[in-house]
Amino acid sequence: MTIIKSGSAKYEGLGKSGKGHVSSESGALSDQPYGFNTRFEDGAGTNPEELIAAAHASCFTMALAFKLADAGHEDGTLETEAKVSLEKDGDGFSVTKSALHLKGNVPGLDKAKFEELAGEAKKGCPISKLLTCEITLETEFTG
Repeated sequence: MTIIKSGSAKYEGLGKSGKGHVSSESGALSDQPYGFNTRFEDGAGTNPEELIAAAHASCFTMALAFKLADAGHEDGTLETEAKVSLEKDGDGFSVTKSALHLKGNVPGLDKAKFEELAGEAKKGCPISKLLTCEITLETEFTG
């Protein structure tokens, strides 16, 4: 089974003065602005690293939710924040890290099993597999 999802971007003007817009197939993003000012300054809009962080957080959280369900848990709350680091790399830039911070509440589960399943989800989620940067995971658990 192959699932294909799409996104698109348009950039008008070049370099720092250029302005872009990004959209997603579902319409969740529709002509959202991006450019130098949203990536390297505090301009209104989005940027590729923010989108990667959202994708990683949502993919990891869903992967963990399914692992917990497969382990027999039916109730709980998972909240994940991902912080993606963009660093200067020679003449360009590289994404060097995605730091996941997970808060979980799963009644009837012990912390050790929660951390084990979270580690498996970190390694196994498709976005983690896509990223070639360092991926870290910090957990907070209330059972």
